[in-house]
Amino acid sequence: MIDQTHMRREVDEIPEVIARFLTQSAPSLDAAAARLRQLDPALIATVARGSSDHACSYLKYAIELTVGVPVASIGPSVASIYGKDLRLGKAASIAISQSGKSPDIVGMAQSARRSGATTIAITNTADSPLAEASDFTIDLHAGPEKSVAATKTFVASVVAGLALLARWSGDAGLTRAIEALPENLVKAVGCDWSEMINALDGHNALYVLGRGPGFAIANEAALKFKETCNIQAESYSAAEVMHGPVAIVTPGYPVLGLAARDAAEASVADMAHKLAGQGALAFLTSDRPGAAKPLAFAATGHPITDPLALIVSFYGFVEALSRHRGLNPDVPPALKKVTETV
Repeated sequence: MIDQTHMRREVDEIPEVIARFLTQSAPSLDAAAARLRQLDPALIATVARGSSDHACSYLKYAIELTVGVPVASIGPSVASIYGKDLRLGKAASIAISQSGKSPDIVGMAQSARRSGATTIAITNTADSPLAEASDFTIDLHAGPEKSVAATKTFVASVVAGLALLARWSGDAGLTRAIEALPENLVKAVGCDWSEMINALDGHNALYVLGRGPGFAIANEAALKFKETCNIQAESYSAAEVMHGPVAIVTPGYPVLGLAARDAAEASVADMAHKLAGQGALAFLTSDRPGAAKPLAFAATGHPITDPLALIVSFYGFVEALSRHRGLNPDVPPALKKVTETV
């Protein structure tokens, strides 16, 4: 068995990475936020794939809930395959890519810029083609990420967007919560979800539930189950799972409810408890009483940042689950670190 994986080391680095990012990227965050205040965009368009797109989904909820500006995910193929420029003259575009090299992401950022949008790149590669295609570049300063499964760069990407949002909006509460994240993410790294490891023996499919920003985290968790454990995980909003998907939740079917301390906590918790009452093997990151098995969580004191701590705890769990199943989470079959699509 592997003594320690790159993935485990990178999960442990997350609090330090976030502290470094908040210090070193302050000037670029200030500049981009000043431009957003000046622009007062009617729309934020996001461009990303994979884990980076899950970060964009998180930011969609955060931006809409904080400043009321609608956020839309733009398919990169609109520019790269179909050659269409969109009317984005009153918009800002946020493109997220760890490598900043994927031709379709770069092409869409270039298209947004041609169309008059203010373009912002969030990347771990400050001299990348994506950075060149953008008006502002926010460097994650996460250092090399050797595991194929993104962990610290995902968390840093979300924090980059939240820090930009806090400066743009002037939200003092959100600013304080972001400043406290390094300390709170240390607690998240230490959350013990090992009870779920043996419970999943013999299971190769499950549901992950969330809502609001927590739904973006559910999407990311489902991807990591696939990437690192060969488990067919599907993510659903707690409001949507009863609209058909519940049909395959037979007795013993695993369900992970990712409930944050926000307005959607009751919805996610109630659904997890309902499914557990119907025989599902349900786990839940909430202390609301019911039939689902509780998992430890690290509260951050703010509803916008709280879901982010859940994915940090999840990353530690899923790395251990992968090794428990005799797999190497650093090198998933048929995957590579940098995916370049057209």
